[in-house]
Amino acid sequence: MKLPENFLGATAWTLTLFILLIAAALILLDDPEPLKYSRMAADLKTLEEDFRQQKRSCFVLGASGETGRVLLKELLQRKLFSKVTLIGRRKLDLQDQADDAVVQEVVDFEKLEDFSAAFQGHDVGYCCLGTTRAKAGAEAFVRVDHDYVLKSAELAKAEGCSQFHLESSRGADKSSSFLYLQTKGQVEADIEALGFDRFSIYRPGVLLVDRQESRPAEYVARQFFRAFSSLCPSMSVPIEVVAAAMVSNTLLRPENRTEILENKAIAALGKRVEK
Repeated sequence: MKLPENFLGATAWTLTLFILLIAAALILLDDPEPLKYSRMAADLKTLEEDFRQQKRSCFVLGASGETGRVLLKELLQRKLFSKVTLIGRRKLDLQDQADDAVVQEVVDFEKLEDFSAAFQGHDVGYCCLGTTRAKAGAEAFVRVDHDYVLKSAELAKAEGCSQFHLESSRGADKSSSFLYLQTKGQVEADIEALGFDRFSIYRPGVLLVDRQESRPAEYVARQFFRAFSSLCPSMSVPIEVVAAAMVSNTLLRPENRTEILENKAIAALGKRVEK
């Protein structure tokens, strides 16, 4: 059946208007321009050289996940640490990421205190550990995204780690009525209370990644935000940019012991000058 041209035209205009309204709303919610991170990114090469001379070590939680895998790649490419420890439930097949600096520690997150030695001797900790309610169920989601993350931070602090970098989520708020955002906000607050010399929280928007186990609704949402990423830069970000921002920010000296990087700040810092 052939639809009338005036019907098709009206439908197209309606869809266009709907998209424009969404875009306008997102612009109003946009993060403020993170000027300091844009300026700092230009000095990263000098900062990297100075950092390497300090022969520091770090650990990574969640290296098997999407952001964690890219974070590990970023760390190894930039060679900032003399030792990189991967802490997880199983050993990973690193394939082309094999490196003499990498050590793998297998732990049981349900009995994490028995594996406190895995957290010894690290200056910096990166946490990309997490799951989803849809994948694991509500109870398991809270256990992973709050309990496992917090216990890891507690052990790291007890073993002398001075910096903790946490991948969280845009909108994280311990008072939120949404379980996901409430859990993310609560673990932020609980880790801050531990008193790290430096605690950096990264709150990315929609993560742009081709997820292998993606559900249809997630796929549609990512394609939408990918298309409008230049118009609404505070709403989405590629995982490569998140990983680069986490590593680059480690080189900088924050104004406060706890800092929160929203999506646009992550994008500004993550889009560093390539070597």
